[in-house]
Amino acid sequence: MFRGLTMVLMVFVNDFWTVFDVSHWLEHFATMEDGMGLSDLIYPMFLFAVGMSIPYAIDRRFEKGLSAESTLGHILSRTFALIVMGSFICNQESREMAGCRWLWVLLFVIGFFLVWNQYKADFRPAKWLKAAGAVLLLGLAICYRTPDGEHFEALWWGILGQIGWAYLFCAIGYLLCRNRQWILPIIWLLLCLVNISVVPMRGGECLIGPNFLADLADAANLGSGHIGIMALGGMMLILAERRITKAKAGIGFGAAAVLAVLGMAAHQGWIISKNLGTLPWCLFVSAISVALYTVLRMLEKRGWTGWFKPLQPAGTATLTVYMIPYLFIVLWLIASPTIPAWRAGWTGVGMCALYTGVVLCIAWILTKLGIKLKV
Repeated sequence: MFRGLTMVLMVFVNDFWTVFDVSHWLEHFATMEDGMGLSDLIYPMFLFAVGMSIPYAIDRRFEKGLSAESTLGHILSRTFALIVMGSFICNQESREMAGCRWLWVLLFVIGFFLVWNQYKADFRPAKWLKAAGAVLLLGLAICYRTPDGEHFEALWWGILGQIGWAYLFCAIGYLLCRNRQWILPIIWLLLCLVNISVVPMRGGECLIGPNFLADLADAANLGSGHIGIMALGGMMLILAERRITKAKAGIGFGAAAVLAVLGMAAHQGWIISKNLGTLPWCLFVSAISVALYTVLRMLEKRGWTGWFKPLQPAGTATLTVYMIPYLFIVLWLIASPTIPAWRAGWTGVGMCALYTGVVLCIAWILTKLGIKLKV
């Protein structure tokens, strides 16, 4: 439910570019604007959900008798898939393209589904479809050009790519520290130290500046450490929940309150900024994530989960839901429509909500047809 709600909100806020006069608290805040809107919560909450899933996924593999070596291979293959997808999307969104943009987008989406569709075990053409998809993606990467003649690049990896790097760091961390879980909070604290050492303070100066820990984080493509802080925080939440047998709701809300207080303390030195990945932003989002997860656990305990059924595709076919909007982008690039003046304010926001519902319906239909992205 946590992952599904996060993806629903991601599709919802990502459509705001088609709307005029959206309330500021719903949008992304500017880089140096001290604060965050709803849109600034979604991506880090998804990183939090990624971290939450890691202990379940890895432990399940060991319960099935799979080796640590095969698990490491699985982690690397998932990371590679997310990095490739993120890089394609990033090149499409971050730079102008030479040639037929809509066709390039359409083809890379098709390539994603060919390579990473969840085929049935007895579906014989699967390996040929995967190979065709791989060739297609390779060809698209080679053919990519900007008007200035620049080639396909990693750039900032894109959202999926950053999720991939955070997943790689946390999954290997859990694989190595599975029997010494006390090490993980220490790593989380070190990432917080990396963050406050390299992210500028309110006055523009850095508390410490470049250092060995920051260099390690940069080498692991964790940037200022913020993506690792979010994902590792989600993983620690699940590990803590496993150890707690009583008063889970009280402890959960207490932990959220502690994170919020720490966020307030960090806010004295740093602004709240998603684009800078500041520590107050990380801590406040972590507090909200823990509180939301605690509420969902309470609802689950009481059996009050029927409301989630219409949103279920976002939780079970999450990557498919994320990719469907790019098909609408293809249609937009082809038609190049003018945004009508009435698509503004709360009317426009309501249209974004309707659009999100359409995306969920398409994902449900595709799943029924055996089309579902899974890495």
